[in-house]
Amino acid sequence: MDIEAFYEQNEARRESAEFEFGGEWTDAADNEYELSWVEATGELYLMVEPDALVTEDMFGDFLVSDEPVNDLTVVVIGKVPSLAALEDLLEGWEESMLEENSLAWLYERLPRPA
Repeated sequence: MDIEAFYEQNEARRESAEFEFGGEWTDAADNEYELSWVEATGELYLMVEPDALVTEDMFGDFLVSDEPVNDLTVVVIGKVPSLAALEDLLEGWEESMLEENSLAWLYERLPRPA
């Protein structure tokens, strides 16, 4: 779902504190993701940003276009009841995130539904 639909589905998400756990997570195809946790709902989610359109002007300057908000895709990947529990779960994430296909490391650590 897009980021706006994500917040519209549950206003508690919009009003809640959010904690970021890096923006360089990658999948096997080398797509990049941001990982965030919503305090009010306990939702851990990934957001993938489209590649920004970068152009070069006649003076050699690089220009990055603004990306529309509805192009940001959000996927809820789990629920963790507290920030302390999440920090325990993600211990070592800063280094692991930089590894190739780091989402595999992340998914191994997520609690499985009962």
